[in-house]
Amino acid sequence: MKTDLSSQISLTRIPARYYRPENAYEQSILTRFEKIPTSIYESADEGSCAIARNIARQIKDKQTTGQNFVLALPGGRTPQSVFKELIRQHREEGLSFRNVVVFNLYEFYPLDSVAFSNLAYLKDYFLDHVDIHPNNIYSPDGFMPKENIYDFCLQYEQQIRDAGGLDCALLGIGHAGNISFNGPGAGINTTTRLVLLDNDSRKEAARIFKSIENVPAGVITAGVSTLLHARQTILMAWGESKANIISQAVEGKESDSIPASYLQSAGNAQVVIDLSAAYQLTRISHPWLVTHCEWDNQLIRRAIVWLCRLTGKPILKLTNKDYSENGLGELLALYGSAYNVNIKIFNDIQHTITGWPGGKPNADDANRPERAMPYPKKVIIFSPHPDDDVISMGGTFHRLCSQQHDVYVAYQTSGNIAVGDEDVIRYCEYLRDVSNHYAPADPALRHKAEDIIQYLRYEKTKAKGEKETNDVLFIKGTIRREEARAAARYSGITDDSHIRFLDLPFYETGMVKKNDLGPDDVAIVRHLLEEIQPHQIFVAGDLADPHGTHKVCLDAALAAIDEVKEQPWMQQCRIWMYRGAWAEWEMDHIEMAVPISPEELRNKRNAILRHQSQAESAPFLGDDERLFWQRAEDRNRATADLYRQLGLAAYEAIEAFVQYIPLK
Repeated sequence: MKTDLSSQISLTRIPARYYRPENAYEQSILTRFEKIPTSIYESADEGSCAIARNIARQIKDKQTTGQNFVLALPGGRTPQSVFKELIRQHREEGLSFRNVVVFNLYEFYPLDSVAFSNLAYLKDYFLDHVDIHPNNIYSPDGFMPKENIYDFCLQYEQQIRDAGGLDCALLGIGHAGNISFNGPGAGINTTTRLVLLDNDSRKEAARIFKSIENVPAGVITAGVSTLLHARQTILMAWGESKANIISQAVEGKESDSIPASYLQSAGNAQVVIDLSAAYQLTRISHPWLVTHCEWDNQLIRRAIVWLCRLTGKPILKLTNKDYSENGLGELLALYGSAYNVNIKIFNDIQHTITGWPGGKPNADDANRPERAMPYPKKVIIFSPHPDDDVISMGGTFHRLCSQQHDVYVAYQTSGNIAVGDEDVIRYCEYLRDVSNHYAPADPALRHKAEDIIQYLRYEKTKAKGEKETNDVLFIKGTIRREEARAAARYSGITDDSHIRFLDLPFYETGMVKKNDLGPDDVAIVRHLLEEIQPHQIFVAGDLADPHGTHKVCLDAALAAIDEVKEQPWMQQCRIWMYRGAWAEWEMDHIEMAVPISPEELRNKRNAILRHQSQAESAPFLGDDERLFWQRAEDRNRATADLYRQLGLAAYEAIEAFVQYIPLK
């Protein structure tokens, strides 16, 4: 079973020599805009293994001299794959942590449950799985009296000095450029201290605390100076959601507005990222500015779109002068003139547009992204959560149904933890009242509803850190299931048997922490594929969260596809990837663009609004103030506007797709 196929998707465009230079000279040319030594790996797992090997080597070196290795660790999702590899080395290769001293980089304050402390997280994901001595673990105290905090912070710095100083500080990076919880405005000389959480940080922490209301007001964090004085500082980032801030931190000016940029002046710092997080670095995003390029259609298209935005011109108005003055003279040499390149790229982009996402029957499909035949097609739309289908491709969903294709939608997870307790109480009150009216002689259902209401209102603690009860999980899952049915019906599915709920086992932990992808998950997806034998598959290709549910669901679908790819029916099947509500495919990748009319955009909004539990009260709205329907509409309108700026037809909105071709 191949469990990480999604990590290879971005490799279709980026030549290895851009991120793996052959020699020091090439390295210096490619990285001349980068102010922090930066290593780029093909995947988060590969980068994590490199970091883990680095740490393991230093631990062993210290062991040979009888010294301790002092390591500072962050929380969050970014280091999870590093922890996993270190645990593997401990179990399979005998790596010992007996000489390791760990300092927790931050702790939330004030805490009312140890279960939600960052120290508990570090123990759960790492420390409890290796042989580190408990006395070698140091952490801020999230329960101390306020009057003790100042003295404690001074003492914490002294404890680091007494341990011999930090040998290695492992860091993630926040969307605002924060390192640890040193956010914009933090001074370079700051040390361990209590800071108040800003709104963005509270939203990120809400994933841990289940709701923003439960997030503590502050955090005790190691300061910038503390981090920069480590003998080695490693900043790691995975996924495209970090690409913009990595570009600013590595290539921008050093500034307190982006604290991670302070690493530019630290001679001991390095950045380790995957290709997705490296996407906006010059050598990856605009390689023609630093080296000669290996031109293919995607890179040419990216360069032309960049040039159009730089000059403010549509494609067909670009001139030889525009090309030569902006580092694209190679294209003139390859194609002879700007006119030839312009026509090629204009037609290339024009041919991505289709109002028939399932293929137009009885039409010439030579320049269409989808085949005319067979018609109608059997289509499966995989949706990671019970609303991603309508949020991300609701207009295309409706179009496929209205054009008489045989559409199935498969919701891969229950999404049960993303339902607020108040929604459960409301539904249980409804259930209680219905039971009283229609079955007064049978009180079992009424009592069950009252028990759940009693538990949620009066017995459930604010932050228990424990798995939800099975009854509560059932109600939450049912709420999302019925919302999904309503949205799918509104989008055009008339047969309930075409609405499938897969409830993949990796998700069903009842907690924010999920299990790894396993054979049972892949088997469920494979069974559905073999049952339906589709001509078209749509999967969520949103890789912004490399350790999150979307990636696991994509890996489950791609693993199942890999297992059936040699079957005859699969030879006639095309796989299309859509994006989530946060970002659209870049223009150089788009292979199918489905225009959405104003009426269809309203229909899409109405389908999204069927998911009432995921409106303003949803626990995991993320760091974007917009509601899901607003994000989706803004994204789809922005894609349409880009097509207009390039000189193509003006549409109200566009949903975009990229074809996935199974690996041989």
